[in-house]
Amino acid sequence: MADTDDPTDEALATFFSAAEDALDEYERGYTDADATLRRLERAISDLRSATESE
Repeated sequence: MADTDDPTDEALATFFSAAEDALDEYERGYTDADATLRRLERAISDLRSATESE
C-alpha cells in the first residue's frame, strides 16, 4: 500500500498485515485453528475500533 495520512488506510493496512500473518502461521502449522480465529477476531475488533473512532 502507498504511504498515506488517512487513518482508515492505515487501519486497513494494519488489519491486512495481521490477518495475513495469522493465516500464514496457521498454514505453516505454527498455530491451531482456534488460535488463528482469536487473532483474526482481535484484528477485526481493532479495525472496527479504529474506523468507528473517526
